[in-house]
Amino acid sequence: MVSTLDTGAQMPRQVWMSLLARTPEGAIRTYLEKVGYQPGFNWLRQPEIGTVMVQGKTSGSGNAFNLGEVSVTRCVLKLVSGEVGHAYVQGRRHDCAEAAALVDALMQTEFAGRVRSCVLTPLQHDMNTRKTERAAKAAATKVDFFTLARGED
Repeated sequence: MVSTLDTGAQMPRQVWMSLLARTPEGAIRTYLEKVGYQPGFNWLRQPEIGTVMVQGKTSGSGNAFNLGEVSVTRCVLKLVSGEVGHAYVQGRRHDCAEAAALVDALMQTEFAGRVRSCVLTPLQHDMNTRKTERAAKAAATKVDFFTLARGED
């Protein structure tokens, strides 16, 4: 599986924001500690919990419909150097939102390369591993209804 982070090109912000939003509890903070730099920051918007409407589609090509609401935590912080980091994470996870906003802000600084290699690339690798394991588990239960002979002579 090819990671969107493995390319040599500049990583678009939407790629790392999406990755941070889908990361499991505590994973961002664990990898962020490996960067070895904890900048000072001020809250522009402290972590707060809200809900967003999730939409679905029938058969992938049907019209979108409102499936239900999902809780999210959002926050905005500003590093002492001036960079602003935003975060939206699924669930009621104040610490994860703070860590995601820190990563977003740090990706706009001279530490972006280190954050990418110490945080984002391992997170993407973990996500790819989980996805592969889930696919293998689902494939093991697949039933193939192929008939060799119909029984008609």
